[in-house]
Amino acid sequence: MKKINVIGLGNILFGDEGFGVEAVRLLEKECTDLPDSVQFIDGGTQGLNLLDYIESADIVLIFDAIIPPDFDRKVYVYADGELPGFIHRKMSSHQMGLSELLSVARLHGKAPEKIVLVGVPPRELELGSGISLEVQELLADAVGEGKKFLGSVVND
Repeated sequence: MKKINVIGLGNILFGDEGFGVEAVRLLEKECTDLPDSVQFIDGGTQGLNLLDYIESADIVLIFDAIIPPDFDRKVYVYADGELPGFIHRKMSSHQMGLSELLSVARLHGKAPEKIVLVGVPPRELELGSGISLEVQELLADAVGEGKKFLGSVVND
């Protein structure tokens, strides 16, 4: 059975920056029937401290607040080869860590066979504001994308 790590990135103290962590918490709460090979990780803003979670997995699903080029307020899903062209557009320090994590894992020859990033553009980044209503409305769709992805790889 393939090892799957589901990682939520972000800082819950800065409004929508905490989207990734909130998405992983909700996904874990709703997916109680997954095998033990699926691990949910609150990655926060740990950066390179998450390297083992990347390198030890066959498949990695990441949730994060993202700012794609020419974005709309919707859920975005990026897979494998789409990631390097996107991640260079940083919103915060932990995205730098994500880019570095993926590069180091590749250099070590331990990159997961599949990497998927699910994200939404942030609306508010104020200290202590919590997730905005606009991002909260996208949370269910983002978790749905995660469920769909997990469903396609868990029994593969």
